[in-house]
Formats: sequence, structure tokens, C-alpha cells
Amino acid sequence: MLGQFRLEFGSEAVELCRNGQRLMAFVGLRGRVSRTVLAGTLWPEVSEEHARGSLRTTLWKLPRGDPAPLVHCCGDYLAPAADLSVDVHALAETALDLIQECDRPLNGSPTLAMLSGEDLLPGWDEDWVLLERERLRQLRLHALDALAESLTREGKPALALEAAWASVRSEPLRESAHRAVVSAHLAEDNLAEAVRHYHAFRCLLHDELGVEPSPSFARMLPPRARGVTPG
Repeated sequence: MLGQFRLEFGSEAVELCRNGQRLMAFVGLRGRVSRTVLAGTLWPEVSEEHARGSLRTTLWKLPRGDPAPLVHCCGDYLAPAADLSVDVHALAETALDLIQECDRPLNGSPTLAMLSGEDLLPGWDEDWVLLERERLRQLRLHALDALAESLTREGKPALALEAAWASVRSEPLRESAHRAVVSAHLAEDNLAEAVRHYHAFRCLLHDELGVEPSPSFARMLPPRARGVTPG
């Protein structure tokens, strides 16, 4: 679901109608869900009876899995097949591992490629998709910050900069990402680069929001470098 919806069985693509895609996306993201919640979420503008009818029709049109169906029906609940692999969950698990265990050694390049990939279901504008997309965006940003910090500690400032810049590109006003850029420059003793970046962010923040960077960010640089005259 990152970049676009696609369902694959082995190396073969499985074609689904639009409602089938929506159903599989919701169940794939949420896991076990009641028919009432699923029908009301996917068809919010019709009556409950009509929505449940649309759900039954969509379930009937799903390809029959071999040996198991794509969606298991358990009374009033539906759940994805146990062996269904969802790329969003793999990304979320990687991001949470980084955030929770950011002190362990990392293999930066594959992790960075995963974290700086495409958004969840671009072009889909349903409320439940927007909510999940924003949750995943925030998780990615925190993970990129953690990755940049870890790579800087490991003595890999070039990779740390890549992670930090991926976060900056995603959210240019996010201070923690800019702190990671400055931290990586300082790790290489590139004070001039660190100062230049700090002042560029300071100008951006002032122009967009009319505020200054936090005191903790400013304290990363010597007073004279950040435009403060020692008293």
C-alpha cells in the first residue's frame, strides 16, 4: 500500500475492483474488525442495511484464495488471512524498533531507503486513509530523527545527513530534523556548514511562523556563531 495499492500472490498481481481494494486495504491495516465498523467506514453515506449489503457483495467478489480465503469471516468479525504480508506493517515495525532501540548498531542504507519511501495510498482521500497516512508520516519522521542520531554516534555522518535531510524534505519546519543536520556537520568538525544551516533554518522559521529556534538548538553552536555576543 506504499506508493499504490497492489495485491500479489507469489509473483502474480491479483486484480481487485475498487471496493475490493478498499476492503482489503482497511482489513490489512486494521486486522480483525467488525462487519458493522467496516461497512460503516467504507460506505458512510448510506443506511446501515445498504452498507452491509455492499460489504457482502464486495466479499463475494473477492478472489477465492487457495488454500485459504483472503479474508476470514468469524461471525460478525472479519480478519485478513494469516499469511497476508502488509508492507505498511513492515515499515511501522522497523520505525518502532529504531525509536525504541536507537542505541544499537544499524545498517543505515536499507533502513533509510525504507523510511524515505512513498506515502500510504496516495490519491485516496477517505478519512480513515488520511488518519493512517498521518500516523505513518509521524512515525517515519521520528524514526528518521532516531536513525540520524544513531548514525552520528556511530561515526557515519554522511549517512546521518541523508537520514536528517529525508526528514527535512518531508517536514521543512520540523526543528528536530534540522538539529540532526547540524549535529552531523559538527560530528565532522564542519562548523561553518553547521552555522550556515542553523541560520538558514532560523530565517525560514522567522519567515513562516515569526518565531526563533529553541534555546536547546541554539546552544549546539558557540554564542558568536549563532549571532550572540558573550556578555
